[in-house]
Order: sequence, then C-alpha cells, then structure tokens
Amino acid sequence: MRTVIQRVRFARVMVDGVVRGEIKKGLLVLVGVEDRDGREDIEWLSKKICNLRIFDDENGIMNYSIKEIDGNILVVSQFTLHASTKKGNRPSYIRAAKPEFAIPLYESFCAEVSLQLGRPVQTGVFGADMKVQLLNDGPVTIVMDTKNKE
Repeated sequence: MRTVIQRVRFARVMVDGVVRGEIKKGLLVLVGVEDRDGREDIEWLSKKICNLRIFDDENGIMNYSIKEIDGNILVVSQFTLHASTKKGNRPSYIRAAKPEFAIPLYESFCAEVSLQLGRPVQTGVFGADMKVQLLNDGPVTIVMDTKNKE
C-alpha cells in the first residue's frame, strides 16, 4: 500500500457535487492498493499513520499524533499512486490492484484506521470521479509505502 499523508486544516471530498467526506484539523490520506498488499500492510500502515508525531506542541515542535490532538482523518482511494512513469509519457497503472481486490483491502484499511484512531474516519467513494479540496497545514506531506518499511 502506498499513501500520501497530508496534515490539513480542513479537507473534503465531493462526488457529483455532493460532499461525501469532510474533516477539520487532521489528516488527508490518499491510499493506493496493489496486488501484493494484504492484512500485514493494513495493520502496519494504519498504526504508523495514527501514531505519526506530526502535529505541533505548545513550542511549535512536531510532538503530537492525530490521536493526541483529537483530530480526524479523511481517507481517499487513489490508484494513480502506483503510476509507473519509466517508459514514455503516459503513466502505466499495471501495479494498481483491480477493484475486485482493491475494494475489500481499502475498506479493511479504513476500518483499521478507525479502530486505531478510536473513532470513524471519513472517506471518499472508491473508483468515483472525486473532487478533493484541502488546506495543507505546514505544508506537511509524507509519502509512505509498505513495501519500503525497512
């Protein structure tokens, strides 16, 4: 699983002009699933995201996690995170999992993040044409891939 994690002041995702998920202070997590992903990836990544100390303490030092600031998380599926740009100018998405494999993993990931966070997460709609709005705070943007844990 590959993610782009953004610390945000707010974020929302819309489908057909309707808000499907929205948060105030927290994390926007874009997540891409590949065929090699499984339960171990979900568990490692969800724990890591919920315990990342990327929120400022009273001294302006990144010492607090999303749980410690009582923030929220918006998870949006994004198969383009697995784009390969090695050949030509048109990205290849061959590493991105097909929906029949990716949807259950995405849903399990959202459930595990909710469990780790201790409250429900907001989500987009898997496979939909989504419009994402956000105000990146910092900016703080972190890329994590379960295939690069070590």
